[in-house]
Amino acid sequence: MTAKFDRRHFVAAGTTALAMPFVMRSASAQAAWPSRQIRMICSYPAGGQTDLLARAYGEFISKQVGKTVVVENKPGASGAIGTAEVARAEPDGHTMLCSISTTYIMNRVVMKNPGYDMDKDLALVSVIPGAGLLLVANPKTGVKTLEDFVAFARKSGKVNFGTYSAGSAPHMTINELNKQYGLSIEPVHYRGEAPMWTGMLEGTLDAAMGSYTAAQSVLQSDRGTVFAVHSKKVDAIPAIKTLPEQGATSKFFTVSGFSGWAVPKATPQAVVDRLAELCVAANNDPKVKEVLTTFVLEPAIGFKESNALYQRELPIWIESAKSLGLEPA
Repeated sequence: MTAKFDRRHFVAAGTTALAMPFVMRSASAQAAWPSRQIRMICSYPAGGQTDLLARAYGEFISKQVGKTVVVENKPGASGAIGTAEVARAEPDGHTMLCSISTTYIMNRVVMKNPGYDMDKDLALVSVIPGAGLLLVANPKTGVKTLEDFVAFARKSGKVNFGTYSAGSAPHMTINELNKQYGLSIEPVHYRGEAPMWTGMLEGTLDAAMGSYTAAQSVLQSDRGTVFAVHSKKVDAIPAIKTLPEQGATSKFFTVSGFSGWAVPKATPQAVVDRLAELCVAANNDPKVKEVLTTFVLEPAIGFKESNALYQRELPIWIESAKSLGLEPA
């Protein structure tokens, strides 16, 4: 039997043949990642929440891709040191950053030159939405609700309110409460949550704000009373209302912040998507679940959802941060 070809069949066949090498090269390029071990730079110290998230998710990713994920702690300058190193890395998917919204958003406001431009140098991969932060009062104040706190602050004239750093979410919360209620709450800045909660334990603070997990030393010793949570309820204490539920109106009380991963900006989108998929899949891993439960955190979300959250919260964080009047250092 003699085969018959017309011009249409010939052109179609030729086009298919020409396309095949590109398809194969594309598939091969994607399959080649990762070709070596992956560095996951954590821009905060070992042993903290961000570090434990990096190690749990990193271990899961390692198992899935068959290459070692090495977590390197590069703390300092509110995460800027480690972040700048990732921003300068080769954009091939073999260097990742694990950090928090302070690094991704706040540093552009409080630092003259953090060493990186989040929007030009980095691509957000996946984030873990932040948990509701607790507002805790010294039992001597008698405060049990936001209304009680406002009344106490007005009567006292001055309130010592602990934060875990200048420019932090607690600092901005104090500023927003002062603006709405005409108060004179005085921020007392510490270098981290641990020393701040120690201040509460020692009775030197009227109130403080921080994470549910870190606050346990104060709550379990009855040295503090939770009277509100910042933006979203905490499952472990569902009866405690959020600031908006108690009448606070600032837009800042609608944002949650986040922890999450980023890569150098020019990293191939296929690799970014794969990393995001792996972060989401890791939510079901027992070790990851344990860390999320310990810190009362939500699961990681996908690439599109993560970037939508970032774009939604970015202008609110920046507006609130600028209203603090801090001089960039």
